[in-house]
Amino acid sequence: MQEAKAVLQDNKLRITKNRAEVLGVFLNSDIALSNQIIEQELDHIDRITLYRTLKTFEDKGIIHKVFDTSNKHKFALCVSGCSDHHHEDSHVHFECEKCENTTCLNDVKTPNINLPKGYKTSTIEVIVTGLCSNCR
Repeated sequence: MQEAKAVLQDNKLRITKNRAEVLGVFLNSDIALSNQIIEQELDHIDRITLYRTLKTFEDKGIIHKVFDTSNKHKFALCVSGCSDHHHEDSHVHFECEKCENTTCLNDVKTPNINLPKGYKTSTIEVIVTGLCSNCR
């Protein structure tokens, strides 16, 4: 809980029980989390509060959105470099075909793509699928 409070303070967010608990779920997980997983973990927090909390965390650069192969989104903790409305999450995501967990591969950077003149990149999403180390 102390780590969650420190992250909230560092991002100039008011420390509330709900925010600390939601952040705690992320800090204790090494996979990307869907709204449903967080709702199950924190069943006393209503959906609107959870939605607003996740949106605030995303806006502050605490978490980032991860899309899986079914185009559903999950959220994962950001690593250093992310800030207010600016994400530096140019890494690959891995989705296990068996357990369906999605993991950030922070050390595997997305490839540099040279677009034709006149095009501008805003986001590059790379999802690698296969079997994770637990399911192999």
